[in-house]
Amino acid sequence: METGLVSACQSGGAHTSRTILLRELSALLDAVPAAAEQDDYRRAVVDLNVLGKKTLNSRQRTYRYLRQLYALDPRVILFRALRDLWPAEPQARPLLALLCSLARDAALRATAPAVLPLPRGALVTADELAKAVRDRYPGAYSWAVAHKVGRNAASSWTQSGHLVATNKGKTRASAADGAAATAYALLLGRLDGAAGEGLFKTFWTQVLDAPQSALLEQAVRASQRGWIELRHAGGVTDVGFRFLLRENPDESRA
Repeated sequence: METGLVSACQSGGAHTSRTILLRELSALLDAVPAAAEQDDYRRAVVDLNVLGKKTLNSRQRTYRYLRQLYALDPRVILFRALRDLWPAEPQARPLLALLCSLARDAALRATAPAVLPLPRGALVTADELAKAVRDRYPGAYSWAVAHKVGRNAASSWTQSGHLVATNKGKTRASAADGAAATAYALLLGRLDGAAGEGLFKTFWTQVLDAPQSALLEQAVRASQRGWIELRHAGGVTDVGFRFLLRENPDESRA
């Protein structure tokens, strides 16, 4: 089974043309059964037009970008886990979508240093996000393409709740974490090679906009729901992922 993670060393990604497409992803997952196969998602978008696109070309392009961002394949761990967790906490869906997109779109991930460390209320511009992309991948993007990535990324960070539109422009806000998003971020850390206490100190948990104590509380809730197995005692933390990394795709409890 594939993890679905894309190397942060490579440039490119859906954000050269699109955002995280949260509205489209939500509509698609509402329209397609959880047990669907990859071709069912293609048929829903392209043949049945469940997203209401005006032309065949638009339907095909939307499907291609959704595939880039989310895989739409239950054989890919990132998508299957997102699908497992999606129904549980609607308020966490923007973070789930962003986390998956960050894992699969290197251009979007390159903008994270221009957003995540900022204090609440700080102004964030598309120019700053474009500069972050060009700094991460020198020579890979023209200014015009990098600025398009910056505009799309600004929209994506707004859809996830990290930015909010004000009369001054987009400013830093706090995303709404939840047990499902925490479980997903910990899984991403595991797939990225972290373990134990280190799972709570990764790039992925930084995206959750929550202090360490809150992350632990959410992890306890996720463990109670059966998404992860958390053992935290005597200063030692261990996290298991038997459900999210299970071999049997039909075993679901979300």
